[in-house]
Amino acid sequence: MKHCLLLFFSAIALASTAQKQPFSSASLWYEHPAADWNEALPVGNGRLGAMVFGQVETERLQLNESTVWAGEPEDFINPAAREVLPLVRMMLFSGQYAEAQKLAQERMMGHKPTHSRYQTLGDLYIDFGKEHAANITDYQRYLDIDSAVAGVRYRSGGITFSREIFSSAPDQALVLRLLADHSGALSARFRLSRPGGFARLEITGHDIILRDHVDRGHGVQLVTRLRIVPEGGTVSVQDSIVRIEKADRITVFLTAATDYWKTEPESVTADHLESVSRKPYTILKTAHIADYQQFFKRVGLLLGETENRNLPTDRRLAALQNGAADPALIALYYQFGRYLLISSSRPGGLPTNLQGIWADGLNTPWDADFHININIQMNYWPSEICNLSEMHLPFLQFIDSLQADGHKTAREMYNKRGTVAHFTTDAWHFTETYGETQWAMWPMGMAWSVQHFWEHYLFSGDQEFLEKRAYPVMRDAALFCADWLVANPKTKLLVSGPSISPENRFKTAKGEISTMVMGPTMDHMIIRSLLESTIAASQILQTDDEFRARLQSILKRLAPTRIGSDGRIMEWTEEFEEPEPGHRHISHLYGLHPGHEINPKTPELMVAARKTIDYRLAHGGGHTGWSRAWIINFFARLHDGESAYENLQALLRKSTLPNLFDNHPPFQIDGNFGATAGITEMLLQSQNGEIELLPALPAAWPQGHIHGLCARGGFEIGMEWEGGKLKQVEIVSKWGKECVVKYGDRQVMLSGINKGEKYMLDADLKKM
Repeated sequence: MKHCLLLFFSAIALASTAQKQPFSSASLWYEHPAADWNEALPVGNGRLGAMVFGQVETERLQLNESTVWAGEPEDFINPAAREVLPLVRMMLFSGQYAEAQKLAQERMMGHKPTHSRYQTLGDLYIDFGKEHAANITDYQRYLDIDSAVAGVRYRSGGITFSREIFSSAPDQALVLRLLADHSGALSARFRLSRPGGFARLEITGHDIILRDHVDRGHGVQLVTRLRIVPEGGTVSVQDSIVRIEKADRITVFLTAATDYWKTEPESVTADHLESVSRKPYTILKTAHIADYQQFFKRVGLLLGETENRNLPTDRRLAALQNGAADPALIALYYQFGRYLLISSSRPGGLPTNLQGIWADGLNTPWDADFHININIQMNYWPSEICNLSEMHLPFLQFIDSLQADGHKTAREMYNKRGTVAHFTTDAWHFTETYGETQWAMWPMGMAWSVQHFWEHYLFSGDQEFLEKRAYPVMRDAALFCADWLVANPKTKLLVSGPSISPENRFKTAKGEISTMVMGPTMDHMIIRSLLESTIAASQILQTDDEFRARLQSILKRLAPTRIGSDGRIMEWTEEFEEPEPGHRHISHLYGLHPGHEINPKTPELMVAARKTIDYRLAHGGGHTGWSRAWIINFFARLHDGESAYENLQALLRKSTLPNLFDNHPPFQIDGNFGATAGITEMLLQSQNGEIELLPALPAAWPQGHIHGLCARGGFEIGMEWEGGKLKQVEIVSKWGKECVVKYGDRQVMLSGINKGEKYMLDADLKKM
């Protein structure tokens, strides 16, 4: 009798656990399966990822591998470009905007022969059957971003079923574990597929192998291997399906690779599969979590609790969208951005693309490519400040890989030295331009991108990196800019062009809509920043005196940032009327963020920048997720915490999907990364040679703490605040460098700092 009662109460406890399983503050969780891709949950190890739907009858894991690209390397420079460049410039200087644009469209734009794009790896389907899904209770689906493990649990027919899935970087495999609390309760059918109809399947024992040559041979060759390892039960094969009946547990391993890196995907996937499948599940999971947490645990953030904390994530988001405050959800969203960067960008791989690594189908939005007119740069804004410097390296390596083609494009398209790239590129490293001048006639992609090398140095202090990797690419981009600039016949100032203010248009005096000018403000902000950092790098390295002198001379003649008659920053050389006054790009504020030309030491520009943002917002600006994220960073740099918070709320309310992905629409990951960077900028800034504490703290976060943030100069910062005021700050100098620390109107110089030493300061910035 006693034994029966024990079993009875154990069953009740198990049912209660399934029903009320608590989740940590670092979890996204839901009470229903994903209805579509925008509700599925992402896992990834930097290159190999999956979107987990959590379906009960037929689970779907939509698969990705970062090198699954259609296309191939190709040259498509328009040979007439260098010949018509002087004529296009002359026409623009004389105000013949429409005529110049027509000529540039015909004679300067390249014609890209093939359509390169990032594609899905395919899908893993696990069919449990209709009967299994007939009477489901206590359903929960989750993603624990503290451990980078996703899962599902529910009860069916009196049995508790659960799944765990993670993408392991140490073992280079997706690992899925299926469990039930009754022996012999697991039965499922497993199949792999890939859209397009050209993939070939092979089944050997418990393994399914999928092979495809992407885009009918115009892309990479891929191999995916799936191994199903049951404990107990029986295994059978029918057509292209592996069927497991009445198992106690099932572990699934998936490996994938392509020939993108000039390696053999057959052997790579086979080696990975043999290695991972020999290890016990607990060992695999422990190694995965340890590898992931070495990065994730560096930063902790608490912004306060909320009464909605125990609600499922989609209901919390809906409540926030209906006006509720939820600081804990914002902290989760912040850390989710860091999770996404760790999961989609690891050293040795490709950088995160427009969708990270998570993209469905063969025709992904905007080809999921590498837009270098803001989007990929925004992807990496959080990397250094959020203590994920290693995740920055794939982008830097990728820009390194653009150099050869960048030299060729500069020479053959413009007859200039150095390196150039335009508005976008892809896995095949092209730098020439194509498409419509409205977005394509913009030669500043390289000049912006190489400044990430300088940022990496400012945070890391790696002198060897500066000398051998950063300075060469910065110098070549600066050399192109130096050759590219030309004197305006009227002002005699140096200007860039032909160029655009990315994707925006203006109305000419004749009433024509045009896009190209000589001297767009954003170009000059980028060039000014690049030349200044290249000069600083050459001084540190004590090299290139003659070239440095040339750059210093150019800076004195470069057209300055101007304020228009209405008090706004001018976007072009003239005060044109804008057909889209609420345009999503606010390119002429590059100097506010990510640049630092507009700062408290230029108060007139700060005021003009504020008017520029207000005007954009008043006319519907910020209507895309990434644009709203940029605006958060703008207001943080303006030290306006309330407006930064207001736009963060707007991002969550208007441009965030149920799985917390950013919604352009459709999904575009830069909004997630931009918002994580923006929250950091609200709490800490260091772009002007000073460490500013809580520069844009909103009233909605009256108390909280954060640790692990990084500042330029090699500092790691932890802060605590109460009542909206700083309580204390801990500063660790990684290099032993002195620094200026600011909080409000208080300022202190910390000197005589020892490398690795901690300094504790109180609210008055006095040592504790």
